[in-house]
Amino acid sequence: MRKLSDVAFEQESLILKGTESVEAGCRLMSDRRVGSVLVCNDTGRLIGIFTGRDAVCRVLALRKDATCCTLAEAMTPRPTTLSPDQSAIDALRLMWDGGFRHIPLVDKAGRILGVVSRGDFKGLELSRHDDERELWEHMR
Repeated sequence: MRKLSDVAFEQESLILKGTESVEAGCRLMSDRRVGSVLVCNDTGRLIGIFTGRDAVCRVLALRKDATCCTLAEAMTPRPTTLSPDQSAIDALRLMWDGGFRHIPLVDKAGRILGVVSRGDFKGLELSRHDDERELWEHMR
């Protein structure tokens, strides 16, 4: 089973400060073809994650102006994180249990190392997680 560091190694994460506008974050997400922005403070520490779901639910649905609304206002604060040493199946379990598709990776010192999304995982990892979920359903 792959470690999350192997998965995150394959891409470059989008990291922006919370003071950036939602419009700027969405434009960069579209340009880079990614589904999330890792939001950091002035010292580079993770303070939140902004996803397409946040854009829809916290900006568009509330008719906020995306050019004036900041990422800090629209992000999901204090997201659940994982260590890069954990396995792909750990991430898939957490995503399933938490109902989200993106998990930031941080080291022990709290530095941002990247992000993994459900789409980053391969067939064997997804198949193992599906088998595990099915087994749990039968045990209920």
